[in-house]
Amino acid sequence: MVWRLGALVLLTSALVLGASSVAYAANEPAEPANLLPPAEISTESPVANSAATQTTETTEPGTIEVSRNGTEARGDNISFAVTDFLRSNKGTNKTYNNHSFGYRYPVAGPNAFALVAAESALVVYVPAATTQTLGLNFDEPATQEAFKKLIEEIDERVANGNLPLKTLTAPFIFTSEPSFTLDDCVYQFGVEVEPGYYYVSISADSNASGAVSGSSNANTNDPDNASLSTVAHYVNSGMLVPASDVVIDSPPQGVAAVWEFFGGIDYRPFWVSLRTSLVAMIFVFVLGLAAALYSLRINERLRAVLDSIFTIPMVLPPTVCGFLLLVAFGNSTGFGRWLIDHGVVLVFTWPGAVIAAFVVAFPLMYRTARGAFESLDPNLGDAARTLGWSGSRVFFKLTLPLAWPSIAAGTVLSFARALGEFGATLFVAGNFAGITQTMPLAIYFQWMGGHTEVATFWVVVVILISFLFILFINWYAARVQRYRQAGADIDQDEVCSCEPHSSEARSPEARSPEARSPKAGVR
Repeated sequence: MVWRLGALVLLTSALVLGASSVAYAANEPAEPANLLPPAEISTESPVANSAATQTTETTEPGTIEVSRNGTEARGDNISFAVTDFLRSNKGTNKTYNNHSFGYRYPVAGPNAFALVAAESALVVYVPAATTQTLGLNFDEPATQEAFKKLIEEIDERVANGNLPLKTLTAPFIFTSEPSFTLDDCVYQFGVEVEPGYYYVSISADSNASGAVSGSSNANTNDPDNASLSTVAHYVNSGMLVPASDVVIDSPPQGVAAVWEFFGGIDYRPFWVSLRTSLVAMIFVFVLGLAAALYSLRINERLRAVLDSIFTIPMVLPPTVCGFLLLVAFGNSTGFGRWLIDHGVVLVFTWPGAVIAAFVVAFPLMYRTARGAFESLDPNLGDAARTLGWSGSRVFFKLTLPLAWPSIAAGTVLSFARALGEFGATLFVAGNFAGITQTMPLAIYFQWMGGHTEVATFWVVVVILISFLFILFINWYAARVQRYRQAGADIDQDEVCSCEPHSSEARSPEARSPEARSPKAGVR
């Protein structure tokens, strides 16, 4: 009762504060915060006139809108906008045409701006042609602040767990020069390496003491270029365009947002996981039972060896299992080459995903079935054989029904293990959408691709499936226990109902002639 009262008080306080803030925002006068001061706006500048028009139309100054895909951003009272935004967390030091270009990050295009998040400074390059076209002056603090707000908001949207721009405390340095030197490093902007592909290149300053510049015939793994990978945390780039050219689609709200989210999800990973696990479980069930029965009929030494072989995938990391399968069925071994020569390709195919699921799920089925068979009384089977039952009839009519509760639990656990396999599947089958991409693979690659909501959806699906499996096992075990208890109670009742007749039949008086005589007891 106390916690409910406290929750009600907190909710009421939140509503009051929210209403107060809304009323304050409605009464607060609008003031342009992201443009040049009003005294410096020229009526002859089309950009300034456009910005002034936006100032009179907006009711929420300073609001930054970011597109749903994280590639566009615009703000109230800001005359320019960002399009084709690209965040490059990693670069490359590979050579092209036997020439080294230092350590380079891809950018959005030849006229794209670039923000290099270095350790000592945030270097911002804006091409001179862009500033002239838009009528911008990045020497003005207001223009710099507007640019910062746009980039910080759009960067936060696409950071996806990486270091966001808002958390960096290094100072901003704006430049329009294609080459910029800072801390013994040369930053070159808009470098075209491959035809149609542009980069920010970071190389050592040849004039600095001890520096080694990139040169022709440089090795791909040049340690000097590799060390330059730590100069910058990442590089942001994009295009600056007039704000009037960018229209930000407002995201749907309420039921429409939910409908759009579920309508845009690719559900193929669920069906791939289900199909892969079901096919794998056919082999796991049959071979697991066969291996468990066979292990009970051999000598102790051989049984210990086979038990270790059958169980070791359960304790090995899945990546180790996947690597061994990749080596076994690939071009690295004679067996793998023989399979490929005969048209059996298992690596990076759906059958490879089935094999990976089988390998990791088999130990659970084997261990559970073996434990169930070992718990049975062997005299039951011997008695059945003395009555003329064959070995197959003993197994299907006696052994399997008695061990079925444990076997069913092992089957469900093995299926759940196959459904959640990740490492071995990725090694052997790869990640091909609609073919080998299972739900665990979808979770990882959706998150890596920045689709956190979709990854969260698949996480919830996997958790629900696992919960249902465990719930089924518990329900089935309780049902079997109740069934057996009911059978035991019936047997006890039958024994109790027969006890008076049995005691009378066994008593000496009942068996004596005097007791059976009508005159018995009359003397």
